[in-house]
Amino acid sequence: MEQLKKIDLPAIKNIIIVASGKGGVGKSTVSANLSVALTRKGYKTALVDADIYGPSIPKMFGIEDAKIRAEIIEEKEIMFPIEKNGIKITSIGFLVDKSQGLIWRGPMASNVITHLFEKTKWGELDYMIIDFPPGTGDIQLTTIQKLNISGAIIVTTPQEISLNDVRKSISMFKNPDINVPIRGVIENMSWFTPVKHPKEKYFIFGSGGGEKLASEYNTKLLGQIPLITEVGEAGEKGISVFEQNNKEVTSIFEKIVKLMA
Repeated sequence: MEQLKKIDLPAIKNIIIVASGKGGVGKSTVSANLSVALTRKGYKTALVDADIYGPSIPKMFGIEDAKIRAEIIEEKEIMFPIEKNGIKITSIGFLVDKSQGLIWRGPMASNVITHLFEKTKWGELDYMIIDFPPGTGDIQLTTIQKLNISGAIIVTTPQEISLNDVRKSISMFKNPDINVPIRGVIENMSWFTPVKHPKEKYFIFGSGGGEKLASEYNTKLLGQIPLITEVGEAGEKGISVFEQNNKEVTSIFEKIVKLMA
């Protein structure tokens, strides 16, 4: 595999990818709330929405209409991330109209994602969280080749069909030419608990998938997030689960931060 020149980001201590093999598993929800949890623990945090074709992070933070400010500094264009909840956020969604569909071939998309990393003024950071798009395409490979990645967190749902897709994503990270360490697995939609019956659990997507995956690849099961209406509603409203004060879910994200730190 051709080795690309790395982007020099010495002021960023940890660059963590949040990935899965398929869409619809709640990866962006995990990325958003994990970033909030890190910030609440005092870590200087940034969140990069690397989904060029379907950016959702602006919506989840209630900043869809925000636009990135750019300046020419020492003859170079520098972009300044949008800040919300103490997190420095960047996304292609801040550069194009939210109703505009992007029709870009791989090389153009790769150039844009490189531009987001290279031309943004990040400052000193403890963590940069990168919300990957589904799959194992040009965006993923360019990001991995251009940055010094500290590790990847894998998001899955419990059912076997999700695990099969996630395994493809993990195989990319474990490719000898890439070799990104897997920092752990997060199982989303682990069970459903009715509001009126808080002690009951219904495993509507099966059970044990996250644990099985973590064991397969000799890594940690960082957390299991239940299927709760409030979690989805938070993203729709542009707020985090911490702002909803859902103690069950916030405690899970706090535990994840402890295990990954």
